[in-house]
Amino acid sequence: MTCNTATARRTSVSRCSPQPAARWTAGLVLAAGLAIPALAQVNIGVTLSSTGPAASLGIPERNSIELMPQVIAGQKINYIVLDDASDTTRAVTNTRKLIGEDHVDLIIGSTITPNSLAMIDVVAEARTPMISLAASAAIINPMDAKRSWVFKTPQDDIMMATAIAAHMSNRGVHKVAFIGFADAYGEGWWQEFNKTARIQRLEIVANERFNRTDTSVTGQVLKAMSVHPDAVLIVGAGTPAALPHKTLKERGYTGLIYQTHGVANNDFLRVGGKDLEGAFLPTGPVVVARQLPADNPVKVSALDYVNHYEAKYGKGSVSAFGAHAWDAGLILKNAIPLALAKAKPGTVEFRAALRDAIEATHNLSGAHGVFNMTASDHLGLDQRARVMATIKDGTWQYAPQ
Repeated sequence: MTCNTATARRTSVSRCSPQPAARWTAGLVLAAGLAIPALAQVNIGVTLSSTGPAASLGIPERNSIELMPQVIAGQKINYIVLDDASDTTRAVTNTRKLIGEDHVDLIIGSTITPNSLAMIDVVAEARTPMISLAASAAIINPMDAKRSWVFKTPQDDIMMATAIAAHMSNRGVHKVAFIGFADAYGEGWWQEFNKTARIQRLEIVANERFNRTDTSVTGQVLKAMSVHPDAVLIVGAGTPAALPHKTLKERGYTGLIYQTHGVANNDFLRVGGKDLEGAFLPTGPVVVARQLPADNPVKVSALDYVNHYEAKYGKGSVSAFGAHAWDAGLILKNAIPLALAKAKPGTVEFRAALRDAIEATHNLSGAHGVFNMTASDHLGLDQRARVMATIKDGTWQYAPQ
């Protein structure tokens, strides 16, 4: 038998060209009704933003895919990982390829909200379940026929917005300026923060927007500062969110600055440097896992991911985003055995069974929280999935309210 190992980031995949005798033997095996394991493997398609503006999010997610199990319930798991370059069109193209050419049983991705929203129509049409690694609640809400195929692991914006507004109120903030991405992520946060700001009696005095690829936000920052806010909320993800933060400091702003959970990675700390000192943000427990009190319900499962990731990629390398991918893997590890009991991989029946099994996820402890999904809630996280943190001496520090 002559074999050539397949390339392009496929896990445990090989292609072989059997000699005639081998083909004849294989025919006998099939005739006898015996299954060939390689034909029944579970194929998981992954599209991540490993390059482009969201690369600091997508790279740790890609790294975490490497940590996922290659065998579940005796079944080989094949991960096909593609880069969408932080581009919506590329994410959709990747999704169509993974479903139409690679015949995957499930899609993981994409990294960012605009990409994930664009992928929904594709996976729904193909009746293929998808676990998004992006945060916006719009990815899974409102629940409808299309979104019934879509799940996600990052915390909802409203959960984190509520934590920020309460933290602001506790520190005597009255007026807040909003500076956010000019896309679905920024708009989703604008809507959610407005709701929780009203509850905490916070006045939003500015609403400025910027693009992920902008190289200057001086105009937006000056407009925000002109209304003298007590605090500024920057709504961005990854390293682009450091730009307005640094600009505020350069222009002499001395009030409180808040970021969202979209920045919880070390590249953001590197790019922002000393200008980030004293900033606050809500984040998943995994970012400050070692600092959590012993009775925190997520500490053990969060540390499990931290230990696995750092063993492969080095101490201090963990970010919140890789943990979203890890949690997707835990959900699959829990759901795949249930789906295998009902159907064979590579079939529409298996994809439907896998969707149903994910929806039935119950009391599953992950790196970011405890998942309890239902037909109307395809996230399933509660307040155990968030903590407040601050930036001190260039590191993330647990900051209990």
